[in-house]
Amino acid sequence: MLIDSGWAIPEAREQLSHALASAGFSPSDIRRFLITHVHRDHYTHAVALRREFGTRVTLGAGEQRSLEVARMPGRPGLTDQFEYLHLMGGAAIVAALAPHPDAHASPHADDWELPDDWFIGGEQIEAAGRRLDVINTPGHTQGHVVFHDVMNAALFAGDHVLPQITPSIGFDGSASVNPLRDFLRSLALVRALPDAALYAAHGPVAPSVHQRVDELVDHHGARLEQTERVVSAGVAIGLEIAAQLTWTRRERRFADLDLFNQMLAVCETGAHLDLLESQGRLVVETVDGVRHYRLA
Repeated sequence: MLIDSGWAIPEAREQLSHALASAGFSPSDIRRFLITHVHRDHYTHAVALRREFGTRVTLGAGEQRSLEVARMPGRPGLTDQFEYLHLMGGAAIVAALAPHPDAHASPHADDWELPDDWFIGGEQIEAAGRRLDVINTPGHTQGHVVFHDVMNAALFAGDHVLPQITPSIGFDGSASVNPLRDFLRSLALVRALPDAALYAAHGPVAPSVHQRVDELVDHHGARLEQTERVVSAGVAIGLEIAAQLTWTRRERRFADLDLFNQMLAVCETGAHLDLLESQGRLVVETVDGVRHYRLA
């Protein structure tokens, strides 16, 4: 069994084959893919290998809507993101990206096949003397799951907990209502488990899930306070609020980001604004199709 598969591109196939060969295996030896979430760099290679070898593919049930959207014939990429950007005052970003909505999409529309079955959460998977507990962790995507190996003190975390960067929030195949609230709740759920080594999809193995979860919670707590301060200064629209914040570990200015990452920044700012509003710290009013925020 293999957790996540990589992207359905030749480079990923080469790297996977090389890594498996170092352990004495090949892609044909994989009997089942356990997929943490539907993003193409985790899911689509499993679909491609299933066509060759009949490999079983299992994905979280919460991804059904996003996968349904991805498989809609003729549906432009980033449709939900563009609608949300309009609400956040990001019409100019939409206008710039709209002629090329699939620039970051897979070149093969049939990458998005259905899995063989779905995780609903709570399953226990036995493999090679290990038992993996399947835990629903929505936030990064609506159907994200992690796999907890209690006996060996290991958490296979996908993109839910990353050791060096913060997972993106508010960028999913189909829009969710309050993704940051879901993410923080999922972090609390993982934090309540016995501590374990962190095996994440991006970055090196880290010794403590608890330590990294605490850092992520602190990051978002600080980000919520920063966002609230910008609103308290009279900045009301999501795009303009995002422009007042800095981005990435390098504290880059919003204006220095490329258009795609500006879109991500506005969507993530919106996730923080939506949580602040649901907590009663902000009030939102929609004027001419654009949300305006102010202190409660």
